[in-house]
Amino acid sequence: MTLTTIGFDADDTLWQNEAFFRLTQDRFAELLAGHTDPNHLHDRLLAAERRNLGHYGYGVKGFVLSMIETAIEVTQGRVPASVIGDLMAMGRDMLAHPIELLPHARAAVEALATRYHVVLITKGDLLDQERKLAQSGLGDLFQAVEIVSEKTPSVYRTIFARHGSGAEQAMMVGNSLKSDVLPVLAAGGWGVHVPHGLTWALEHADAPQHHDRFHTVTDLGALPDLVDRLTQAHKD
Repeated sequence: MTLTTIGFDADDTLWQNEAFFRLTQDRFAELLAGHTDPNHLHDRLLAAERRNLGHYGYGVKGFVLSMIETAIEVTQGRVPASVIGDLMAMGRDMLAHPIELLPHARAAVEALATRYHVVLITKGDLLDQERKLAQSGLGDLFQAVEIVSEKTPSVYRTIFARHGSGAEQAMMVGNSLKSDVLPVLAAGGWGVHVPHGLTWALEHADAPQHHDRFHTVTDLGALPDLVDRLTQAHKD
């Protein structure tokens, strides 16, 4: 195993993210409780998010616009202006929420940054992701930061060629099988899944259990040992 570069996802890998979306979604259901039941509202919102990804991308701003669109739909255009105002305020609250690092995030990045190129690779709104990275206190640990509109095999090949020696000698670590693991495996790299208790429905995918470059760790605290075992096994 020749490993030169390790990429880290940000949201729900290094710090909490989906939990704040779930809380906001619960508040959204309370606001629209007089118009539709929560399950139907959830399905309509998820459909709007899927439909709007190509227009708004990932992140809080697209989520808020999808909530507003869904509110208009389920009320047949009669949603009060005060509700629209509440939804926009909820979005501002999300954008201002303090960062909560996940367990072992700093220690794992610090340990691996002494031996490998470490790169932050994340999707989402540029300003919001830059804010979260700055507040996290982890920014100085990364040799590079890539904020992309989508994570695909070609995107990973480009990033790992730019910041390392190619995808074949790179590893991507993240909570999303769909975005952090499957595309980098397709690009020829290693994919490490770090499950999170909450995962957005549009990020669900089946684990490639029989792929020889796929691994899972329970949390980031186990990542340095996994890397050591893989490199030692190659030497043996």
